[in-house]
Amino acid sequence: MRVLTWLLRAFIFFALFAFALNNQHEVALKWFFGREWKAPMVFIVLAVFGLGCALGASAMLPSWWRHRRTAQLARPPREAPPTTQLAEAAAPAPLEHPPRDGL
Repeated sequence: MRVLTWLLRAFIFFALFAFALNNQHEVALKWFFGREWKAPMVFIVLAVFGLGCALGASAMLPSWWRHRRTAQLARPPREAPPTTQLAEAAAPAPLEHPPRDGL
């Protein structure tokens, strides 16, 4: 399964790489007031894709934070495990007088 996943990733990479090599023509992106940006098509497509991802993630942030906050409020508070009681019960009782080595 892992090999199949890597083969799929390699196929996608090489397909996108071939797309980039085939679209190296310069394109003019015309803005308002006569402004124009000239760049290879692959850079423009990459920039638009990156802006779309950033815009989509930033649009989802408020709902993600709201869902996280409601999930934290709905979760019952965690109680501290009684580790001190278990440690005291498992520990051997201290000796009243330490043994002496022939003194």
